[in-house]
Amino acid sequence: MRKSTKRLYILSSLMIMVFFWLESTAQITSGIKSPVVHNDNSITFFLNAPDANSVELMFGSEISRKPFAKNKDGIWQVTIGPVKPDLHSYAFFVDGVRIIDPLNPKIESASSMPYNLLDIPGDPPRFFEIQDVPHGVVHILNYYSTTQEVYRKVYVYAPPGYDKNSDLKYPVLYLRHGGGGNEASWFNQGSTPNIMDNLLEQGKATPMIIVMTNGQLVKEIEGGAYSREGITIMANELFNDVIPLIEKEYNAYTDQAHRAITGLSMGGGQSFYIGLRNIDKFDWVGSFSTGIFGGIPGYEFEAEKEIPGIFTRSDDFNKELKLLYISVGEQDQRIEYTKKVVDQFKANNLKVTYETFEGSHEWKAWRSSLLNFLQLIFK
Repeated sequence: MRKSTKRLYILSSLMIMVFFWLESTAQITSGIKSPVVHNDNSITFFLNAPDANSVELMFGSEISRKPFAKNKDGIWQVTIGPVKPDLHSYAFFVDGVRIIDPLNPKIESASSMPYNLLDIPGDPPRFFEIQDVPHGVVHILNYYSTTQEVYRKVYVYAPPGYDKNSDLKYPVLYLRHGGGGNEASWFNQGSTPNIMDNLLEQGKATPMIIVMTNGQLVKEIEGGAYSREGITIMANELFNDVIPLIEKEYNAYTDQAHRAITGLSMGGGQSFYIGLRNIDKFDWVGSFSTGIFGGIPGYEFEAEKEIPGIFTRSDDFNKELKLLYISVGEQDQRIEYTKKVVDQFKANNLKVTYETFEGSHEWKAWRSSLLNFLQLIFK
């Protein structure tokens, strides 16, 4: 990044921070709360913006925006729903510019402009909701990426009781986020610790360490972290920096039988390539809602070319892999591309587990994918 560009980025970031501080102060002094969840799960959003000409709400995966109404005091409001219990995301548009709700401190973990988060509890509690069960712990580690020459963070989940028996070893799942996300995405939006804690209490999963990495590139390249070059960089960082860190700091098995990799969207593509190009290092490979099978402009997927031998030597892959898992949302535009590739795999005698879930290209489908993937691995 050129120095002038970097200065502009820093200046812009500071201006945005100042804007939100001023906006938050104005909201707090106005005495309003936002959002307000009513008994029937309808929701009212408020914004104090007397000088704005228009305010709109974008809620969840809905493309259309809902207009706010303005009262005589300059307070805008809109009510939606009732909505189903879930972890919802939303944002405001003020005169066409997207902002977060300044009165809601819960926001997505993202490498770009985030959305607010709003959790509507279920009754009974949903599978990804925190419950009265033993809880694991999540560590945040700093490490130096020799591959990208920068310090990075990684989130690491250790199961309940991990620190009580230093002689017990654990298998490891490397879990990757999607485009626009970061190492905290599966922790915040994905609710991974809650999902794992609840499964363990039910006896439906094997105790494991879950490593949530940052799949973004530091330096810009054409195609980004989804490109062939980008995926190679991600693979090198994983093998040269992340895996050695985990196997040094944790009681982790170090063989392929106890190592799994999966991810969503961009991270699903990274996991697919990293896992299948290194079947001597992973016995369990998953991919949720990836776009590599189709739907990305200018990207053509040729299985045998991308993964040499996957068709011509499918028996070798079947022997090495204990699980190849692919999933996609039933309302996701990528579902037809995904099903076509899965059918090709099966026609060439490649063993694959394929599942679809309610939802589009969104966390609803990805949390369900993780729920099922966790129950299949290390068994």
